[in-house]
Amino acid sequence: MALKVYNSLTRKKDLFEPLLPGKVSLYTCGPTVYNFAHIGNLRTYVFEDVLKRVLVTCGYEVRHVMNVTDVGHLVSDADEGEDKMALGARREGKSAGEIAEFYWQAFRKDMRRLNLLEPDVWCKATEHIAEQIELVRQLQKKGVTYVIDGDGVYFDTAKLPDYGKLARLNLEGLRAGARVEMAAGKRNPTDFALWKFSPTDRQRLMEWDSPWGVGFPGWHIECSAMAIKYLGERMDIHCGGVDHISLHHTNEIAQAETALGHKWVNWWMHGEFLTFPKGETGEEARMSKSSGEFLTLDRLIERGFEPMAYRYFCLNAHYRQQLAFTWEGLSAAASAYARLKRAVLDLRPHYGGGESPIPEHLDAMTAAAEDDLNMPQSLAAMWAALKDTRAPKGRLYATLLAMDSVLGLHLAEMREKPLAISEERVQALIDERAAAREAKDFARADDIRNQLAEMGVTLEDTPSGTIWRKS
Repeated sequence: MALKVYNSLTRKKDLFEPLLPGKVSLYTCGPTVYNFAHIGNLRTYVFEDVLKRVLVTCGYEVRHVMNVTDVGHLVSDADEGEDKMALGARREGKSAGEIAEFYWQAFRKDMRRLNLLEPDVWCKATEHIAEQIELVRQLQKKGVTYVIDGDGVYFDTAKLPDYGKLARLNLEGLRAGARVEMAAGKRNPTDFALWKFSPTDRQRLMEWDSPWGVGFPGWHIECSAMAIKYLGERMDIHCGGVDHISLHHTNEIAQAETALGHKWVNWWMHGEFLTFPKGETGEEARMSKSSGEFLTLDRLIERGFEPMAYRYFCLNAHYRQQLAFTWEGLSAAASAYARLKRAVLDLRPHYGGGESPIPEHLDAMTAAAEDDLNMPQSLAAMWAALKDTRAPKGRLYATLLAMDSVLGLHLAEMREKPLAISEERVQALIDERAAAREAKDFARADDIRNQLAEMGVTLEDTPSGTIWRKS
């Protein structure tokens, strides 16, 4: 076992060694439950799921904790604007609690559809207010907090010599650039809220008493407080998206290590953005909910793609590389997944239940997975195994099952869909699609492919023409 993973703190791949032999403590930043998760969010959760699966296959007992942000995450991702939960509640005319429960369950449904392993512990911010208040108390005793009247309790980042070490922030440059822009009352541009005061002219949807006044916790304090409660004062791995590096995780480190007085997390791991094709600005855009227009897993399903096709699409890129989303790219992933399903279904009748995996193929896949979760190489190892015509089919099926403990592609659950269309109608639609492609009406061609996919038909374009098979 030689698992190497990239550490965002050290900026290099390190040989993984847990704090306790055979055990791993893992914290992953979870959803802010004011809306559906978009497919960019879900890409990060696929990466974290792969990490967990690799750790388990390496023989580790993993204790996985994930938070649910149901208060405190302001629209600006900093310390200004409206709470996202209040925004969701007003948008839908429901209570903040109703919004939180609905979108948390929607997120869990997406997890099941993508075959993501649930955490051992779900922890909601609203159920851990006491722990967050206590952590702010500890920071106050350390002398690193100050109060802005009418605003809140803030962390004084100037009191921490190594603040920003995760993101390697240019603090002097930030201070110089903030002389005009810095919000009133803040001592330093990087200072952040630990506890925000409620408005005096109205009651918030969610607020609590505290030693500093009625209010609510800042966004960053929840993860530190809950991670420490469930995983202890020292932790192996903390994960999230790359957008968390410069703000959320930087502030988590500042408050946790100041309160504890020692290093808190050994490995910081981050998944890269899902991006979209260049638009009028000439720059790629990342998936965001700020515009109100974003892709969800339900939208992909409506377009005829099964969730596992999106998981396969995510595995085609390394988690530390940006992945450009296009419908064409997703279609290619869906086609590859359909070919994989066909291969699995062809091999399954030859499997008696007792065959062992083929070491050379499984070892190739394992080596790729243990090299910083290299899923593109892992998929390549899987396809190389399927091309091994000399391999006994029963053992090849066993090999695929073993590989799937990491890939998570639901190979054992694959079933052939009943054909919901006549063969004559299939051929008529294929001919219509060919005409649409000839006329460069690619949108219509994609619609026909997706229409057939919904009816259990997978298309494959070959040099000699389009062939079809049952999905």
